[in-house]
Amino acid sequence: MKQDEPRSGRGTLAEWVGLTITLIFGVTVLVQSFIIPTGSMEDTLMRGDHLLVDKISYAPAGFIASHLLPYRDINRGDIIVFRWPVDIRENYVKRVIGIPGDRIRIVNKQVYLNGKPLREPYVYYKTPYIDSYRDNFPGQPNVALADPAYAMLEHNVVNGELVVPPGNYFAMGDNRDHSLDSRYWGFVPRANIIGKPVLVFWSYDAPTDQLADPNIVNLDHIADLTLNFFSKTRWRRTLMLVRGYPLR
Repeated sequence: MKQDEPRSGRGTLAEWVGLTITLIFGVTVLVQSFIIPTGSMEDTLMRGDHLLVDKISYAPAGFIASHLLPYRDINRGDIIVFRWPVDIRENYVKRVIGIPGDRIRIVNKQVYLNGKPLREPYVYYKTPYIDSYRDNFPGQPNVALADPAYAMLEHNVVNGELVVPPGNYFAMGDNRDHSLDSRYWGFVPRANIIGKPVLVFWSYDAPTDQLADPNIVNLDHIADLTLNFFSKTRWRRTLMLVRGYPLR
């Protein structure tokens, strides 16, 4: 019986190269990190939450791949990360309220989906007053909107309800009174959706989004992390799973 021969240095190097390629593939293709920069999704997602985003679930599925990987449709109530339609260089995170064909209207903050009031236990209303456009939608805008939102109001409102067109989604923030969302910049095209957040791997009670850009050296952020890492880390949110809420 032959004894195993020692591996050559070339073989070991090849294994390390293969492992590196696999890790890079996993990070860039399967998951992506994302930092919540604003409070528009509070209190579901907090400013300073660092997320892992699943990029596979919503990817277009081929005939074979659809049986091997967990592809699924985008559902109402899903939390999504997407390229902002106004500037695709920016990534946003919101909750899907309407899918293609849905009819949406808001009356005094209450969202109606296909004629029925939605139960939204995740929503926070943080202003006591009623805004004529924000809280009664679709209506006459009282602030400047992005061009896609004007087009949405012109072409997709039927009998006082917004009708979501094919290939698009209507998204809103959970911090409903302080969220710039589809009401202000229009629909989210299907092609813009990157994936869904699945895990908060770290949460820091301060804005840390600039640290995600290697081209930016922000000494104030670095100093803050050095001095306050343990006191400002939200330990209860560490490794917290992120889940959607089914809407019907």
